[in-house]
This record gives sequence, C-alpha cells and structure tokens, in this order.
Amino acid sequence: MNILILGGGGREHSLAWAVMQNPKCDKLIVAPGNAGIAAIAECASIDIESGEDVIDMVERNSIDFVIVGPEAPLAAGVADRLRDAGVLVFGPSRAAAALEASKAFTKEICDAAGAPTAAYGHFTDAAAAKDYVRAQGAPIVVKADGLAAGKGVIIAETVAEAEAAIDDMFGGSFGDAGAEVVIEEFMDGEEASFFVLCDGTDVLPIGTAQDHKRVGDGDTGPNTGGMGAYSPAPVLTDAVAQRALDEIVKPCVAEMARRGSPYQGVLYAGLMIKDGAPRLVEYNVRFGDPECQVLMMRLGAQAFDLMHAAAEGRLSGMTVNWAEDHALTVVMAANGYPGSYEKGSVIGGLDALPEDSRNMVFHAGTSQRDGKTVASGGRVLNVTARGDTLAEAQQRAYAMVDAIDWPDGFFRRDIGWRALD
Repeated sequence: MNILILGGGGREHSLAWAVMQNPKCDKLIVAPGNAGIAAIAECASIDIESGEDVIDMVERNSIDFVIVGPEAPLAAGVADRLRDAGVLVFGPSRAAAALEASKAFTKEICDAAGAPTAAYGHFTDAAAAKDYVRAQGAPIVVKADGLAAGKGVIIAETVAEAEAAIDDMFGGSFGDAGAEVVIEEFMDGEEASFFVLCDGTDVLPIGTAQDHKRVGDGDTGPNTGGMGAYSPAPVLTDAVAQRALDEIVKPCVAEMARRGSPYQGVLYAGLMIKDGAPRLVEYNVRFGDPECQVLMMRLGAQAFDLMHAAAEGRLSGMTVNWAEDHALTVVMAANGYPGSYEKGSVIGGLDALPEDSRNMVFHAGTSQRDGKTVASGGRVLNVTARGDTLAEAQQRAYAMVDAIDWPDGFFRRDIGWRALD
C-alpha cells in the first residue's frame, strides 16, 4: 500500500517508524516531515490544512491510505474532504473533531452522556468569567475553548491569577482559541492518558501513558506541550481503565453517533484519577505528543493494522498484542521553551546512537542545514527507549540523552518519577 501521513513532529516520526515496520507498506510519504523522518520516508511540502492540496498529493502519488497526525487538519475538515473523494483516511470528521476543537462542546457531550468530568462554566466575555471565578474561588482552571497547541490551560492558584488568565485569553494571547473560555473546577488526583481506537461503532483500547506537562523537574513551571512520557501508566489499572471505558468513552462515542457525527480515529481521553474513580479532563482527537512515541515503540508494526481496521470500520474482533514491557521518552527542547527560543542551533552526536526496536530518537522540530541536523522548533527531539522494567527504559533513554551534544537544549531529569516512586 502507498501511505501518506500528515504532520511533521515527533508524533508523526513515531507513526512513520511504526508503519514502516509493517510489510503492507510499499511506499510512505510524510508531509511536511522533518529531518528525522526524511531518513526513513519521502517528505513533501504541502499545506496539510488544505483538503485540495492533500487530495492533489493523494492523486499524484496513488495513495491508498491517509493517516492524519495533528489536530489542525482534522478541525479544518481534511478528513471529510478525503472521504468525499473516496480516499481511506484515519481521523475523525470536522464535526467529530469538535471534541478537541471546542472544550465547551466536549462538556456538552459529557453532560448528555452522563460522563463524569469537572464542574464548569462557559463564557464569551471577561466580566462574567471573572464573576464566576470570584464565586467559585481558587484553585481553579481557566481554559481557552479552542485549539491552542496544548498550551491554553492555566491552573490558577489564586483568584487574581485566574482573572489575569481570563484577561490574557480574551486579550488575544491564544488567538482565536481564546475568544471563548471554559472555567473548570480544579480536580485532585493523578492524571493519565487513555487511548482508544474507534470506527464509528466499536471501541478498542490500545494503551495507556502518563505525560509530564510542566517544564521543570518535580512538575514545576509553566505547562508545555509535554516534556516526556511513559507507557503503561500504573495508575490506569485494568479496573480503572474499564471504568473509564464504560462510564466515559463509550457513552460519549454513543452520543456522538446519536447526533449523526460518528467518531472514527484515535480518541485520547485525558483522565484525572482519584480513589480508583476516573473523571474526564479533556478529549484529544489525535495521538498525544509525546505519548504517541511510547505507544508506537510498544505497538510496533501492528499499529498500522489497527489504524487501518478502524478506518475500514472493522475493529470488532481486533485485539492488541502487547509485549510485557515499558517505554519512556524524554523531550529535549530549545532553551527558553515554552517561551521564546532561538532556532538553528546544531545538534551533534545523533549518528552514533542506536536506532532499533528498543532505542529511537524521534525528531520533533528539526531540519537539515549544510548536512547537519539543526533545531527548528521548541520541542526538538524525543529520546525513546523500551525496557523490561520502567527503570530500565528510563536508564536507556537518559543514556542516549547524555550522548547527544546540544548545548542549546535542555530536558527534564525525572521523567517517570511518579511510577518509579
């Protein structure tokens, strides 16, 4: 099969790596790709949020199957355009992608489905939002309603911090994403990520992971797109995962189908777990980044077969064959991230690192310049390893991190600390 993956980050590098393991893959193109992806697949420069550009590439390259990596093309309706053209695609429709594109919509679905989540208010002006915060008190969570690249969430410890966040969002700090705001109850517990595939009717759990959102060791500093992750997440025991499936995911998927927007693709449920009871924090309509990297390392070639089955509506009867192991990824980011950072610094030492089923460096924000790999984004590398234990996976990942020569980058030293504690 000829396959096209849309996206150019660490998530897409790991998806490309897994797809390339599968003998069904004859040709793989990734658009736009990055320096790491270019080593294993053809890269192409197109506007991945334009359905017409994507269709043109599909037709010119006889593509049989399209995998949509990031959320922006899904929210722009690219999957709809592909389906209308008769192209097999992995990713939800624009209507279904509203589960990530609008936090208020997700809350509406949860209310209709009876899915446990945080109490909330939805606001279109700052004054009403501030009145709500003053009435509720702090800590409290302020969220931009729309897509904000994983950064539009402020956990305010005081009412003053919440009011400042409201002013920032309505003031344009997150662009159109902050035109509306959702304010939520602060939920205690441990957060984890639960991934399921959906084909519009059936739902298949494919793994758990735990992300590290804060920029600094000990979960300190501002939120980021993610500084590392590991899989599986011990807090998501079989019993907790089954509760999440029965009480949250399946009712929401059924509600989407009832509304005429059946969900097809991967559904990523961010959960808060306390005393064995899961509550929904948010949905994402694509694989998490960097959670995808650890999931793909553990799934390998079968990832393609599972995504293909979801796209064709035949998840019923499919099973996931897990190795009894662990995977851990460490994000190396440019100095200054998640604030302003410089691009173009040279990264050395990558050629000497192993690349196999247990050790991989997935590129997130890289490009090639004069034959050298240079940083071109905020999160730049995902250094990923598998091990028979989480401690072994952590040791292997950090051994690779320490072999990389990049003085203009930084990373956390404690990825996996919750499970290892």
